[in-house]
Amino acid sequence: MTRKGKRMTLIVCALAIIGVAVALILFALRDNIVFFYTPSELAKKQASFGVRLRIGGLVKEGSVVKNDGRDVRFIITDRNKDLEIAYTGLLPDLFREGQGVVVDGVLEDSGKLRADSVLAKHDERYMPRDVADALKKQGVWQGEKK
Repeated sequence: MTRKGKRMTLIVCALAIIGVAVALILFALRDNIVFFYTPSELAKKQASFGVRLRIGGLVKEGSVVKNDGRDVRFIITDRNKDLEIAYTGLLPDLFREGQGVVVDGVLEDSGKLRADSVLAKHDERYMPRDVADALKKQGVWQGEKK
């Protein structure tokens, strides 16, 4: 085999190995590639307890309860399903009822999500695209508010 043939064989083998590695990584992450789940998607998925998740939705009107200190409980909804959230810490300044949020935390055996972080929308016109798409699918999207 010539020098050029050996080089070409080495390149083809390296590309094949890289391709197999990428395929294995994507296969392993196929359920976790989604940036976040809505409460309805979480109910369909039936995630096991103790799993880290990101949940996005709207803060349900009248659901925010602030306990002693920095403990807060609220409900995230996609107008189809609700999920109770327990959070200890400072909420973002823009956090309020009826607003789109994304929470990151661990699903507890009680069915609640123990949140580590809460992300609120950055202005009055923003809603995470996945939340807006889910609301449009359910027919409850009310359009852009100005």
